[in-house]
Amino acid sequence: MTDGVTLTELESGVRVITEAMPSVRSAALGFFIGTGSGMEAEAEAGLSHLLEHMLFRGTDRLQSHEIDELFDAMGAELNAGTGKESTSVYSRVLDVHLDEAFSVMADMVWRPALRDLETEREVVLEEIAMYEDDPQDKVFDVLGEAVFAGHPLGRAIIGRAEVISSIDRDGLAAFHQRHYHPPQVVVAAAGSLEHERIVELVREAEQRGMNGGRSRLQSAPLPPFEARTVFARKDTEQVHVCLGGRGIARDDDRRFALRVLDTILGGTSSSRLFQEVRERRGLAYAVYSFTALYGGTGQVGLYLGTRGDNLREALKVLGSELERFADEPATEAEIARAKENAKGRLVLSLESTASRMNRLGSAVLAGLPVLDVDEVLERIDAVTLDDVRALATELFAPGRLSAAGIGPDEDAFRAALAPLAVA
Repeated sequence: MTDGVTLTELESGVRVITEAMPSVRSAALGFFIGTGSGMEAEAEAGLSHLLEHMLFRGTDRLQSHEIDELFDAMGAELNAGTGKESTSVYSRVLDVHLDEAFSVMADMVWRPALRDLETEREVVLEEIAMYEDDPQDKVFDVLGEAVFAGHPLGRAIIGRAEVISSIDRDGLAAFHQRHYHPPQVVVAAAGSLEHERIVELVREAEQRGMNGGRSRLQSAPLPPFEARTVFARKDTEQVHVCLGGRGIARDDDRRFALRVLDTILGGTSSSRLFQEVRERRGLAYAVYSFTALYGGTGQVGLYLGTRGDNLREALKVLGSELERFADEPATEAEIARAKENAKGRLVLSLESTASRMNRLGSAVLAGLPVLDVDEVLERIDAVTLDDVRALATELFAPGRLSAAGIGPDEDAFRAALAPLAVA
């Protein structure tokens, strides 16, 4: 464990991890719950996201507006988010308000009143409608459907309107009971704090009551990968395109090489895709690569948004760059620049208590070691040209990429894809 970081697992199964930062006067606090859209059954699609919303609708002690007033009075930030494999509730407060913030957040996580479901249901349905109107967001989930072939990891985190519309309070309470029990929860904090005080606060929360059980949720088995093309027709000014395939798992030691690879291919303004597609040819405003790491698998991909009359040329350039990447995944200069970029972003992010808290909570929830910053920098420095080449060959090889598109003309999309080595 890195200096200043302390981890305690309580008898209930709750894990508490903190990092003391004596030079600041604030603390970031987060509850990380091991459930997300990737762990939902078909009939539950979107319940993790809806439940995250409902946590803010009050507890057994406080009404929704009282929670808002308390955090506003502390000058604090309170937010939450749902992912494929986790849900988080987090805040950043002055150290003098940490106990009070913890008490409210613990009640939100373990004792939500789940009141005003009808009102919040309408809010989430509006969010789904907004998402459906945004093809630049939706195309990533269209790609997920292609890459994960019906597995929950391929579904939209936001959920399905029919599920959100039909769930009642008892059904949502049962979902909370199954997913929010102590072994599924990590409490993480960073800043001006004492570890033993956070542990004591968790014990006090346990005395007020929380869900029982010690089992941990697992994702459904992954189906075999098969490259596919999926298209959603929509009258848009641009055609939104994603190419992608299965990646590596979050505990794979090659994740450091993947970070370097992503930086070279499309992760920065000096990357190959950005320079060739946007800067040299003006074929897109947005073009980039992306990665996601999950338990047991992952995803890699590319995004491009371009007008219909540029689509064929833009995808031709994209295909050429992928071919070049297979033959020459990096030069020594690109490797050196990508390493320094990755190290710089990491170190700069850790100037923030919130980033440190997120790093701790995410690692413990995922079962990963909490590496010292210097060790992470050493792992990045150790990445070689051969590491990047081997990973590029595996992840971006012909036949490993699926394609997703949103736009007005499916025939034009498929014709433009023809020269690329995708399904």
